[in-house]
Amino acid sequence: MPTAPPPAPPAPAGPADPLRAVAVGLLNLSGLGLGYALVRRWGLMAVCWIATAVLLVVALPADPDGVPGALLVGYLVLLLLAAAHGAAVGLRTRLSLLPGALVAAVLGLVLLAVPAGGAVLYDGARDEATEQMLLDRLDRADKLVAAAAERPFAASEADYRRALTAYDRLVKDHPGSRAAGHVPDRVRTYYATVAAPYTVKDYCGAVAPLKYLRTVPGSVARKTVGGLSGWPDDRLATSLYECGAASLAAGSSEWTTQFADLLSTFPKSSQAGEVEPAVKTRVDAAVKAVGGSEPCAAVQRLDSLATDVQELPGEEAGLSGALDKDAGRATASARTGAYACGVDQYRDGSYSEAVTTMNDFVKDNPHSGNAGRAKKIAIAAEVAETVPAAGKKLPTTASGGSISVTIKNDSPDDITVLYTGPVTGSLTLKACGSCSSYSLSSTLGLGFKPCSAGKNYPQKTIRLPVGTTYFVHKSRDDSGGSPASDTAKLRSGYLYTECAYTTNYTY
Repeated sequence: MPTAPPPAPPAPAGPADPLRAVAVGLLNLSGLGLGYALVRRWGLMAVCWIATAVLLVVALPADPDGVPGALLVGYLVLLLLAAAHGAAVGLRTRLSLLPGALVAAVLGLVLLAVPAGGAVLYDGARDEATEQMLLDRLDRADKLVAAAAERPFAASEADYRRALTAYDRLVKDHPGSRAAGHVPDRVRTYYATVAAPYTVKDYCGAVAPLKYLRTVPGSVARKTVGGLSGWPDDRLATSLYECGAASLAAGSSEWTTQFADLLSTFPKSSQAGEVEPAVKTRVDAAVKAVGGSEPCAAVQRLDSLATDVQELPGEEAGLSGALDKDAGRATASARTGAYACGVDQYRDGSYSEAVTTMNDFVKDNPHSGNAGRAKKIAIAAEVAETVPAAGKKLPTTASGGSISVTIKNDSPDDITVLYTGPVTGSLTLKACGSCSSYSLSSTLGLGFKPCSAGKNYPQKTIRLPVGTTYFVHKSRDDSGGSPASDTAKLRSGYLYTECAYTTNYTY
């Protein structure tokens, strides 16, 4: 059967030719094994092609991390070995495909541009990949800001901080990148987004985000913030004032926090200068309200205003004197307004509160023109606590009358006798040393007649007008049991005796 022809014998070795050796080595440096092709070493050429193909598969498409260092070093070592080996083979091996060693050497030099140009192009592609990666980071930060804007600041602050960190790192770590170049515009948008409540005049809601923005310059690079360092200041001052003024007008206690922050943080601002007029207006309104339908509420507001205004830090703003004056006026008006409050409490049947209010008024305003009547109202209110019918009319300052009423003390205690009706007053009687408190059951019997044992009872005589007078008598130290009461309808032409006693029954 026919047989295949024998393979062609290798080219005979010729004399050594250094130029040829250089040409083969240079052609192998291209990474394509072309030097091996000239000396017909096809297997070694295939190894070069495979190595280059592996490098391209790993390297493309370019990414910011580039080619693994070990692979790149291994490939370069392979190229150097191929160049050295090719040069050794080409030294004594005649060339094929090309007419001479000089042409091959020139071609080798030209083809060196292939790996060199590829490296340059690859570096450019890697740089672009890095830019795209940084732009992606920028885009993710932008999306964090946009998403955070849809939620209240307290819930989104963490996302705002993450976005700010991303912007800052772009500026610090990649200052020459396209992404870093976009950061100034993004940070302006960032500030406007965080401060969005201010834009829609939600001044109370704007305080926290604007305070946060004031901390930003201290946590990032100066280039990141640019000229925005002072951007929140005037907006925060306005928000603190407007929020505080709204809280003050609504009667909330939160205004003190807002105004205190404003006066401490921006004492020389125009907004700080508006604090005292706002406080004065509120004090004026509360003073006027004392004469309205709810005087007690107005007095309470004045007391609260006086305390709160005194705590405002007005020194740096130069407002201490004016604020102290406002606080003093609120205190004085609250004290004098207590009279109107006590009258209102009396008329509403809140007798216990009226007693306390009027007694405090007399103590705080002993020289007031209303002090005398306030004492009468306090007495009448205390009588009405035991005998509600006594509180139907507001007592006057009238005194005296045409009817003599002798009041005796049938009690083992010093007693106070309170009475109200056409006139109102009180008196005290010393204890009856031989007397004792009565049990409740004894006072309910038909034959109960205090002051009838013929004893030498301590007594005083007063003069009262015609009409119904309500009496209450009680131990001066509140240790003699429950107060006793009596209702006397006084008529002309009679002498009356009122017996004061106490019972040992406690309600």
